[in-house]
Amino acid sequence: MANLINSAEVRETWAPIIESATGINEAEKLAWMSEYCHNHKLYEDAHTMALGDAGNIFGMGNVSLPNMAVAGSTGSGDKAPTLLPLAMQVAAQTIGLDLVPVVPMAGPMGLLSYLDFVYEGGRIGDDQTVNPTYIKSNTAKATVESNGDVYVGKSRLDGFSIIKLDANADTAPLTGVYGDAELVKGLEDHIKGFAAASEAGDPFSRGAGEQTPDKIMGLSLFSKSVAAQTFQVAAAVTREQVQDLKQFGVDAVAQVESVLTNELTQSINNLILAKLNALGKENAGEVTGGVYASADLDLSLELASSYLGGETNASQHRRILTGILAAANYIANKGRRGAGNFCVVGPKVATALQSVAGFVANPMANTLSQAAGAIYPVGSVAGVNVYTDPRQEWGNDAHEVVVGRKGDGNGPGLVFMPYLMAESVQAIAEGTMAPKVAVKSRFALVEAGFHPETQYVTYNVSNLAL
Repeated sequence: MANLINSAEVRETWAPIIESATGINEAEKLAWMSEYCHNHKLYEDAHTMALGDAGNIFGMGNVSLPNMAVAGSTGSGDKAPTLLPLAMQVAAQTIGLDLVPVVPMAGPMGLLSYLDFVYEGGRIGDDQTVNPTYIKSNTAKATVESNGDVYVGKSRLDGFSIIKLDANADTAPLTGVYGDAELVKGLEDHIKGFAAASEAGDPFSRGAGEQTPDKIMGLSLFSKSVAAQTFQVAAAVTREQVQDLKQFGVDAVAQVESVLTNELTQSINNLILAKLNALGKENAGEVTGGVYASADLDLSLELASSYLGGETNASQHRRILTGILAAANYIANKGRRGAGNFCVVGPKVATALQSVAGFVANPMANTLSQAAGAIYPVGSVAGVNVYTDPRQEWGNDAHEVVVGRKGDGNGPGLVFMPYLMAESVQAIAEGTMAPKVAVKSRFALVEAGFHPETQYVTYNVSNLAL
């Protein structure tokens, strides 16, 4: 179903409500939360619970929860199946969403489209007459040259050979020589001589430019289907708890919903962190022993157990900051989208960073998730926002540091796509007449683009002393 909405009107309607309910005033988060609330309200209006067919009075029947996967299964009607305020609280408290762009889905499935620009107009085929000039293949340099073609260099991302085919050579069809051939993508690898007069990159003279036909770059469109997945949890209270807690001004059901919200929040946070960590390891390259290093990046930092002359704890801690900045710049160099702008560290590394002179604590807009077990922001340094993950053990010998770049959802990297941030159902148990609350979150966490791992780096800090 197409979700054609007026973004400005939706934000004007929902932004004041969200700000009043959650305290959020960050422009980027208000934008996607407004779109999500609009979609959620449409969902609520379209899915109402019924007690039965018109004219039939059989009572409510057995208590049952609605099953959105089965047509006509609307539940027993104890309570409407969704609570938008609860969904807003989950969205506001899930600080993992500060690390990845958020693109709300209007339904349980969606379609992500990627654009890429390729050399030679996007043509590739078996017929020699439509072979492109430049291709990329995992064929070795010696084999390329023995075929009479020109070895241009290696792809900076996967190390494959970039090859300029000899247009005048009488060779077999392309797939017969380079069966794994693919087009060279302009956003990943640059061919220096493509727009120039020579392979060395020299420009055309005016006369030559007037007489030389332009080389073509083409646009390729790729699509990826996305399906919502589910986290769900439930809790129950007794009638005695509901009655007795009232004398203290405590709403037992509201407290249960708060606990369930916290559980969903932590589950989503943990999933996002696990994905970021895995992609960061893939980008840096994982080696034996839990140390991460690639051919051109080795940030894993083993601090000295005993200091040389003039060294102190502070000088060792300063090296941690240098490693974070190096990882941020490596992301800019390899991903070509910009430098890393956040990092996630354990509590011990966070303490070391806070002790370094020059660390400026800048509380960020969303501080609602500073609860035990959830990641939380501690400030920023040199343009990199620092978040602490208290799940990392204090006494570990090796402390993982994840550095990444949060984009706008149009480039490579992780993208969070919520369908229903929180769907709540409250039923009354038939035997005890006690309330039971079930909460469900449906979303997709998508590895978008062709090389999402280029936006993250994971490395270790060991022998850290405070």
